[in-house]
Amino acid sequence: MAAGDLIRAERSRRKLTLRELAARAGVSAAAIAHVEAGHPASLETYARLATALEMRLELGLVDPRRRTGPSREADLVHAAMGDAEARHLRSLGFDVGLDVPYQHYQFAGRADLLAWDRERRSLLHVENRTRFPNLQEAFGSYNAKRAYLATDVAERIGLGGGWRSETHVIAALWSSEVLHSLRLRTASFEAVCPDPPNAFAAWWSGEPPAQSRASCLVVLDPDPGGPAARRRRFIGLAEAMRAAPRYRDYAAAAQALR
Repeated sequence: MAAGDLIRAERSRRKLTLRELAARAGVSAAAIAHVEAGHPASLETYARLATALEMRLELGLVDPRRRTGPSREADLVHAAMGDAEARHLRSLGFDVGLDVPYQHYQFAGRADLLAWDRERRSLLHVENRTRFPNLQEAFGSYNAKRAYLATDVAERIGLGGGWRSETHVIAALWSSEVLHSLRLRTASFEAVCPDPPNAFAAWWSGEPPAQSRASCLVVLDPDPGGPAARRRRFIGLAEAMRAAPRYRDYAAAAQALR
């Protein structure tokens, strides 16, 4: 079992919230959520969490180029969402990266999709979600990337001075089960993604925002060949409150995309 799974299991067994464990360990709740989501962290963070949970830390060495968990490519619907976004954004002339790693001190992980325009100094970051089994985990990972990802990417591609525009997006599958989650926890989604989908729509149309910092949620249909080809590919959170689903659930989407 991976370190993040062990930490989450022990925290659950002890009936500790993220904030309670964070106070015991002296790390942020976002850092714990990041670890529990399977992302790497500093040795100090692991040591603090192990001590707080009265666990013994054992160190092992692995080749980081070899993945031990299930690859994102094995997730058909998740991969289809990234492929649809990347294909469209590349057709507009943007630089695009999929499954892009980043590191900022104890925060480390991978961004589902990045697109950037050097001339405009504009960055788009998309996290694709096929469902929301754990909102706290999803929001913790997304917020960490929203806070630290842009600086790391700018440094990596040699963009001095950083970005003038950042657009961070949770792109959720247009399914009945996702719409149910959005309607059940609307206030939570509005707190994390308070902006309308205008900035994402601007990227989709080939004209990214010149100066802005936005965090929004869109509901997206990844099927390029179905009825969606003649309809809108995405809608914002407000419209999702009254929209009909394109798919019943994850399984129906996977079947349609095969």
